Amino acid sequence: MEDELRRNVLRELMNEGKPTLGTHVHSPWPSMIEMVGQSGMFDYVEYVSEYAPYDLHTFDNLGRAIDLFDDLTAMIKVEQEPRGHIANRAMGGGIQNLLFADVRTVEDVEECVRSVRAETPEAGGQHGVNMRRYVRFGQDAGSEEFMKALDDAVIAIMIEKKSAVENLNALLSVKGVDMVQFGPADYSMSIGKPRAYDDPDVMGAEKQIIEMALKMGIHPRAEINTAGDAKKYLDMGVKDFCLGTDVVVWMQWLRRNGDEMRKALEGH
Repeated sequence: MEDELRRNVLRELMNEGKPTLGTHVHSPWPSMIEMVGQSGMFDYVEYVSEYAPYDLHTFDNLGRAIDLFDDLTAMIKVEQEPRGHIANRAMGGGIQNLLFADVRTVEDVEECVRSVRAETPEAGGQHGVNMRRYVRFGQDAGSEEFMKALDDAVIAIMIEKKSAVENLNALLSVKGVDMVQFGPADYSMSIGKPRAYDDPDVMGAEKQIIEMALKMGIHPRAEINTAGDAKKYLDMGVKDFCLGTDVVVWMQWLRRNGDEMRKALEGH
């Protein structure tokens, strides 16, 4: 086919040194993706499959929703197992970028990279030719555009455990890692301080990750709930953010408005 495959907005922005902004979606309803696109505020949507319900049709349908917007792309948060299978099928549906949860060893990170990159002598990956929708059901499979699309996929990893922080330099040294994110909830539990997000040990680990990533030319990404949360990260040099989560927004709305309505009812 002469037409090029879909451009990867996230990769383009990162290559240009520009800030990036995503948002989290747990719902497999494609219209949620459309709402994000129609807002015109975000560069990508992260589908949090680690916690969300889905089947293989979900990936295709989310990919179709993304395709409605030229300046929007998608990322998927991939759980530990079977990470290679999930990554391969999600990319096949049109989700261009991957966030791999809870990597702990160099071998874990190498497996993540191999699952995304093309199975060529140069790339050294395990992603082969297929007949899924992102290659127009085989019409572009194996083409130069196909291999470039695999090379353009942004590979992000989550650092969530004490052992991973201790092994940070080795993990970030694996060729192919583009982005890194700290997971304070799991990390705090792994050091025996669950939910102590303001503890100096937890905050120190995050600072270590951000500083080392910047030094090594890797993009540190911060997950935040409000725009006001960004300042401390901006001051540290972070330019990549994922803002808000659909289920958190919904839960906060329910509690706030439900409480106000109950009080109003009790007053009459």
